[in-house]
Amino acid sequence: MDVLDTALEMLRQAGWAAVQLLISPFYYAALIVIALQYGRQTVLERRLFHVRLHGWQSQLLRSVLAGFAVGLAMSAAGLFLGISVTGEAVLWMWGAAALLALVRVRFLCFAYGTGLLGVLQWALGWTALAQRGDWLGTAAASLARLDIAGLLLLAALMHLAEALLVRRQGARFASPLFLAGKRGKLIGAYALQGFWPVPLLLLVPAAAGSGAETALPWPTLLGGGFTQQGAWTMIGFPVVIGFSELTRTMLPEMKARGVSALLALYGAVLAGAAALAAFWPPFLLAAALLAPLLHEGIMLTGRLLEAGRSPRFTHDERGLCVLAVIPGTPAEAMGLQAGEILQKVNGVRVGTKEELHAALHVNSAFCRLEVMNLEGQVKFVQRARYAGEHHQLGVVLAPDEKANYYAAARNLSLIGLLRRGRAARKRETPSTM
Repeated sequence: MDVLDTALEMLRQAGWAAVQLLISPFYYAALIVIALQYGRQTVLERRLFHVRLHGWQSQLLRSVLAGFAVGLAMSAAGLFLGISVTGEAVLWMWGAAALLALVRVRFLCFAYGTGLLGVLQWALGWTALAQRGDWLGTAAASLARLDIAGLLLLAALMHLAEALLVRRQGARFASPLFLAGKRGKLIGAYALQGFWPVPLLLLVPAAAGSGAETALPWPTLLGGGFTQQGAWTMIGFPVVIGFSELTRTMLPEMKARGVSALLALYGAVLAGAAALAAFWPPFLLAAALLAPLLHEGIMLTGRLLEAGRSPRFTHDERGLCVLAVIPGTPAEAMGLQAGEILQKVNGVRVGTKEELHAALHVNSAFCRLEVMNLEGQVKFVQRARYAGEHHQLGVVLAPDEKANYYAAARNLSLIGLLRRGRAARKRETPSTM
């Protein structure tokens, strides 16, 4: 079979694998979980600010489109990697991810699930369970057949793709919050979270199915049986990549850049560990442990950096801190940005919301603002005011002593997300952070 015939066969197999994706319950389950997460964010915004800053529908659409683009790129790369992903591997990966998501939604990450499967596979090697004739032996034999090194490499590639998505879209998915700070004082913050369903089309080696009659005309990095005489086919399955971060001290764009850099480093290190494990099996356990532990280390690093800095979104003697700008409002038209300080409105210095409202009514048809920008320089912006516009120009200010609700910062489990428990708490309720 020449290259042209191979290409035509791949297109045929890709079409069938795409049909598998369309009928796969995992993809739709991922969409539901992502929609619930974005919907919970919208409910929280309404409770805290009495306005919706993000629509969960548009966020879900952006996630699906970006995930589709990443899936195409990763599927193309998979043709040259030789990762052995079979139908039973898909079930094991999703089963492990679902089990971990019952503990924390953020564990719905295949680096955690694949790491767990690698440890279990190593432990089974010290037992004789795979030789049993019952269902337990069947499950143990299936787990023993998994290509953990290849799956770890796939997880590494997903995190490299995630780093790119966070760099490009992370700030767009940022949602402002009121959080409980030290001594009960409320502070402004941002939750950065993004989830992307990624549809993958990957080759299955000869032993897993039938397809083309000859080997691939090019070598694959991990072998996988694709370059040997025999059949191959394609399998379509979805994966989910995503991140969730909280920042009290940085602008969303800066936080997204930092998270993106750490994810890229993580992906590169895990890819190296997976490649080493593929060619030197004794390293497989270390690579499996590295996947979740290094990921947790990255998150711990982020928390430590946050703890060592002062809150960014608080009012001080300079004026009122802008926490967020509502899309489609005068504030957006005037170019106001999160983190800037409103110092004067219509020539009147403002330090409270009441003073802001009074200053806006000095001239009901026009407003002129003196603003300290992100570089610490003063800028002047002005605009006519019209009936029916937002009473506060469309700015969401950092919380003051009169704010009644704050976000209940906690690590949700999948059950907690489905229950849609309280996302905000009364200020009198003690914080559990």
